[in-house]
Amino acid sequence: MRKRSVTIDGHRTSVSLEDAFWQELSALAGARGLSLNALVAEIDHARAAPGNLSSALRLYVLDELRKRTITPA
Repeated sequence: MRKRSVTIDGHRTSVSLEDAFWQELSALAGARGLSLNALVAEIDHARAAPGNLSSALRLYVLDELRKRTITPA
């Protein structure tokens, strides 16, 4: 588990995630030409309800990985 500080709308916050999730988030951000902070802010803004940002980031990574592995029928 690694805690990192990110900036969302000019405010710093700390997020704890496993290294594998940080690595995948960094790769996803890079593939889209975004900084890690920009991707985290985008995910934060897209959340339907307030809650745990760490969970939202994990679910985002899971969803993106599922999109890669699910083949259309």
